[in-house]
Amino acid sequence: MNATFLDRAQLRYLSDHTPFYYSPKVALVPWFADNILALAAPVIAYWVLSLVFHWFDMSEWKWLDKYRLHESEEVKSRNLVTRTDVVIAVVFQHIVQTAIGYLWVEDKPAGAQIDHLANMVQMAPYLERVATGVLGKEAGAQLLASRGAEGLYSVYWWAIPVAKFFLGMFIIDTWQYFLHRAMHTNTYLYKKFHSWHHRLYVPFAFGALYNHPVEGFLLDTCGAGIAEWIAHMSTREAMLLFVVSTLKTVDDHCGYKLPWDPLQMFSPNNADYHDIHHQVIGIKSNFSQPFFIHWDAILGTRMTRKDIELRRSKRQTQK
Repeated sequence: MNATFLDRAQLRYLSDHTPFYYSPKVALVPWFADNILALAAPVIAYWVLSLVFHWFDMSEWKWLDKYRLHESEEVKSRNLVTRTDVVIAVVFQHIVQTAIGYLWVEDKPAGAQIDHLANMVQMAPYLERVATGVLGKEAGAQLLASRGAEGLYSVYWWAIPVAKFFLGMFIIDTWQYFLHRAMHTNTYLYKKFHSWHHRLYVPFAFGALYNHPVEGFLLDTCGAGIAEWIAHMSTREAMLLFVVSTLKTVDDHCGYKLPWDPLQMFSPNNADYHDIHHQVIGIKSNFSQPFFIHWDAILGTRMTRKDIELRRSKRQTQK
């Protein structure tokens, strides 16, 4: 089935235009295949952002005090594991994650290896069918004759990648919510695996992936792999998803409520929200991670600071 609206001028438009994020390079970093970069980038992102927050923790900047969720001494006194133990466990998880990822992430065609024009031409009949179905045959044909190439460009280079990215986020959120909740509702799973992570009563950035190795594999490694597979992502799309989810996870454990942090402005699921989960009063709440809180809201496991205040005030009046 061929699209009737793609004349020579429209084909030239599709051939000459690419978005700002596109690189024709076969490898984004020379001598470093994209599938290897997709494994290295999240690890690098984890430690770079963690070190930024560790720098904040070690600083004596008074202006940061109003943004800290806990005092520095509270971190030292209430956590049940040393920072050295945390680093060792996280490094081990990164080694396992990278080794499994090496077997999983394929070296797919990228950049100029992909015939993007041919792909868009293949999509054209479907766009034509939608346009004429929604607008009518005559109006749809007129729109496609004048703006069809632009529409095809927008769908191929923007709508589909964005939809795949949000689908990947939804899958990761769904996988982690239900597995995380199971780790809390099942006594054996909690004591055997998830209690490791809750040795950090007061979270800090590089403790974000401080987990039992089995939990780290199931929760993070499998979740990311399943999201990439179901969303049918390219290596570069998967790389972006892995990096953003890693940065978000680190930020959610950073211990700071920062008004100018774009990752905390991204959604209500932020460091303050997740900090509640690490406290005794909220340990059966706020299971959502790392992106959004829809599952907590839908299934009644959401807890806010206001909810905590209401509970405490009720206890006071009952005494």
